Amino acid sequence: MSEEQEINSGLEGVVVAETSLSMIDGQNGILRYRGYDIDDLAQTTSFEEIMHLLWFGKLPTQSQLDELKSRLSSHRQLSPVVKKVIADLPSTGAPIDAMRAAVTAMAMEDPDERSLEMDDIQERAIRMAAAFPTMLAAYLRTREGKEIIDPDPNLGEAGNFLYMMNGEKPTDLEANAFNCYLILVAEHSMNASTFSGRVTFSTITDLYSAIAAALGCLKGDAHGGANARAMEMLLDIGTEDNVEPYVEESLKIKRRLMGIGHRVYRARDPRAKHLMGFSESVADLKGDRTWHNVAVRLEQMTNEHEFFTERRLYPNVEFYSAPLLYSLGIPIDAMPAAFAVSRVVGWTANLMEQLPNMRLIRPQARYTGPETAEFKPIDQRS
Repeated sequence: MSEEQEINSGLEGVVVAETSLSMIDGQNGILRYRGYDIDDLAQTTSFEEIMHLLWFGKLPTQSQLDELKSRLSSHRQLSPVVKKVIADLPSTGAPIDAMRAAVTAMAMEDPDERSLEMDDIQERAIRMAAAFPTMLAAYLRTREGKEIIDPDPNLGEAGNFLYMMNGEKPTDLEANAFNCYLILVAEHSMNASTFSGRVTFSTITDLYSAIAAALGCLKGDAHGGANARAMEMLLDIGTEDNVEPYVEESLKIKRRLMGIGHRVYRARDPRAKHLMGFSESVADLKGDRTWHNVAVRLEQMTNEHEFFTERRLYPNVEFYSAPLLYSLGIPIDAMPAAFAVSRVVGWTANLMEQLPNMRLIRPQARYTGPETAEFKPIDQRS
């Protein structure tokens, strides 16, 4: 590579693909799925409608939605092999790793896993999106020594997951809150895990391998793992009165405030207000506003502090998703996996979009080692 070429180690601003799935205006805090503003979708549609929009290009009619729900319902049950894989996993691991293992088991059971026909890819996307909530709920219950709860065909994707995890049917508010969360994090352009999945898929491998790669990427604290770290931060702060000392100490020791700031947004993340509202409502339902109130006070503090205002650092999607998911009973270490329950839809939509124009993604690196090195046999080396 020419030494004159600029190196962009984070690929910030580098365009690597065209997409019709989502549009982000980071300066003005706008997110759209296929042209629809996220504010119009967040609390007026179901997660299943968003699946249809991302996979098939348009919001569904009632009959199309009914058909998709039927297909999803038929794939919610895990095979005996996948159940056994989950049951045999260590109880001490990250739940998102359990999902990665289960995805690999699904691939090994699929006799046509290498097929790249669009119909087959779409079917596998539906199969994985239907299975992800069941996988996660099954692992969470298994590691606690509880029986796995079978999916309820009468519940939607959001409510069904909460039912399978907690063992009791959620209230309408709880189901609606989780439904909104799933909608908000389903797709977000060329984020790290989506790019990871696209790179993997570009090698002409199977869909499962691409999703497994994306899961590994989502686990990272700079990506999907940030919701867990944000909740741990709220727990560390403990009370509203401790917010200001915590912020000042963080600035002094250069400790990052999790959930504050975003690689793309230079305004408040448009998803945050919806999660903030449901965080408050579910906290009231549970009778404990502690963590929601700590989060609100923390946002107020950062809004007033010149360090954050000068750098245009505002709450991102993880900031209020943390107390919301916590109030819904989702364990902290399972929060990245809950993110995956939604984002698998965006990943698979991206891979469908990539399929007609597959080209190996193969960037270059500038070599900085010695120009030549003299080889010596092992007995002559010092």
